[in-house]
Amino acid sequence: MPRIDNKTLEDLEFPSVLTQVAQFCVTEPGRENVLSIQPFHEFDEILPELERVKEFTASFDGENKIPNHGFDPIFRELRLLEIENSTLEISGFRKILTISETTRILQKFFKKYEEFYFHLNSFSEEVNYTSLISEEINKKIDKYGEIKDEASNELGTIRRRLNLVKGKINSSFSRALSHYSQSDYLDEIRESVVENRRVLAVKAMHRKKVRGAVLGSSKTGSIVYIEPQETLEYANELSNLIYEEDEEIKRILKALTEFIRPHSELISSYQEYLIAMDVLYAKAKYALNINGVLPIISSEKRISLLKAFHPLLLVSNNKRKEKTFPQSIELVPEKRIIVISGPNAGGKSITLKTVGLLQVMLQSGLLIPVNPQSEVYFFKRILTDIGDNQSIENHLSTYSYRLKKMNQFLKKCNKNTLFLIDEFGTGSDPELGGALAETFLEVFYEREAFGIITTHYTNLKLLANELPHAINANMQFDSKSLEPLYQLHLGEAGSSYTFEVAQKNGIPYSLINKAKKKIERGKVRFDKTIANLQRERSNLRKTSESLKSEEQKARMESKQLEEVNARVQEKLESYQELFDANQKLISLGKKVDILSEKYFNNRQKKQLIDELMKLVMVENSKRKKLAPKVKKAVKAKEKEVIKEVEQKVEVIRERKKEEKEKAKKLPPPKPKVALKIGDRVRMIDGRAIGTIDTIEKNKAIVNYGMFTTNVSLEELEKV
Repeated sequence: MPRIDNKTLEDLEFPSVLTQVAQFCVTEPGRENVLSIQPFHEFDEILPELERVKEFTASFDGENKIPNHGFDPIFRELRLLEIENSTLEISGFRKILTISETTRILQKFFKKYEEFYFHLNSFSEEVNYTSLISEEINKKIDKYGEIKDEASNELGTIRRRLNLVKGKINSSFSRALSHYSQSDYLDEIRESVVENRRVLAVKAMHRKKVRGAVLGSSKTGSIVYIEPQETLEYANELSNLIYEEDEEIKRILKALTEFIRPHSELISSYQEYLIAMDVLYAKAKYALNINGVLPIISSEKRISLLKAFHPLLLVSNNKRKEKTFPQSIELVPEKRIIVISGPNAGGKSITLKTVGLLQVMLQSGLLIPVNPQSEVYFFKRILTDIGDNQSIENHLSTYSYRLKKMNQFLKKCNKNTLFLIDEFGTGSDPELGGALAETFLEVFYEREAFGIITTHYTNLKLLANELPHAINANMQFDSKSLEPLYQLHLGEAGSSYTFEVAQKNGIPYSLINKAKKKIERGKVRFDKTIANLQRERSNLRKTSESLKSEEQKARMESKQLEEVNARVQEKLESYQELFDANQKLISLGKKVDILSEKYFNNRQKKQLIDELMKLVMVENSKRKKLAPKVKKAVKAKEKEVIKEVEQKVEVIRERKKEEKEKAKKLPPPKPKVALKIGDRVRMIDGRAIGTIDTIEKNKAIVNYGMFTTNVSLEELEKV
């Protein structure tokens, strides 16, 4: 019995995925095999299949493309081989030859490029190939589908005699044609072919003058077709030889069939191999179509889907050139059950189906559209309860059907189970149905199963909040525009936005207020609190993002400041060096001045020269002679610094130029309209429209029909 039943696969729309995959097959058996794909029962079977598909996918863009695997099916020929004394036709042998040769070519290719196609080569090596079948067929049949003359000695002899007789017939016919043409007994067309025989086109009036056998006449009767007497004696011999040729061909085909019959299982394995290659090819093509990848297969119980797309939705939206919203979701032992809540049309069911469908696809050997860093685990059982489950055949209501379904869940659910339930607990009295659903959820939790459910029931949201290893989640909703954002947010329950959605869809305020009065005040307050919490969470997220960007900006400024400090320090050091050099020169100047004054007084030239030389020698002893390489490096560094400064200056000039041009293009700011009581207004960038009740200082009380809010005048615009 399969671990994942067909109803689950239908709930997740897995057959629709297989239909899309089957379109990429090049053979009919391949299409049939794709449509009958079932998830693997054992984990050890999945990874090799996924690796094979991945290798096939890589071959489409690489230089070493996998050779063509197309073939004509041989199911009929295989059935005939099972029947004793049966004989295959030439077309059947040609199909078998194609399958055998294609298998050989693929095996040789994968062996040659084993380092690129390791898993495909391992898979191909499981097929025991023999060249005997191809060699024997090639000995008997040529590439045009004709039996070769050398297929047997007898056939060669018969065909040589046939050619000889055909030559005699042609020469005798040519003589008769020439003779009767000169006698003007023939029509303008002179000759024709009747029953594969050359005949003379004789005028009806001269038919008795021509010796031979009459084989027919024209529609008008003006022409009689006669085979000349000269060719008749050779024609009978030709018929006998053609009969002998046919008999010899039958004998050859019979012998060839008997040679191949013991290898029928091997030939069948070739066909199965090529069908498997066609399935892999279709899976790989589909993976390219949906950007499918092989995620990390985890040995630990965890699912971490990053940027996961629903494949059917992705293909459909791509055709319409519309955007598809990915989801990121994680199930780990610490948070193994997720309860998703929120308004209808927010994407809860799609998120649920995405997780289930991707899990089933992966366990069937299909690559999935997720981030490659995603992680998945092999679940032996996947249980689903999705969609409209009313059973007309069994005359069961939706709720009765769902109870039967829950009973099956209770029997099958264990720690290796993934369960997915849409609109959990619906179909009965909200309080009683909710209580029963809560009990079911507790049982699934105790059995350590992994699962995702969607619900509107408050008690299930509270239970998820109380259970340590369960978590609430909601589909994000824009509270201003009341449009779904198609983003899953873990950590808190979602408001159903029942009245808000009703207002957006044009339901009168009076009816909405009436409905509010009919339900418990606490329930409304609770739902409103959840909505407010979601709004706060959204604001908090925006603030967090803003803080992150501010932090990033501060880091950049800090880095720039460090660079400025380093440059200032460098300048200070260079100034210090300059100061020291100047001081040194001043000291040297003073010494020269003293010598000059001494010479002025005593006029002793030799003493002056000695003192000067002594001074120069002392100064030179302090100098360090730079090596040529060091000099070159210093000059290069100076050039590099100058170039860097010039580049920075140029960038600043360009930026300032762009800023000036942008400032010119910007439209003048809109004039601010003074708001007064009674004006219809909305928040800037918002959609919901309300009326100003009162204005105090810089704030206004805006009435939206079912609630009022205090808003700064600067945030409002007149409608």
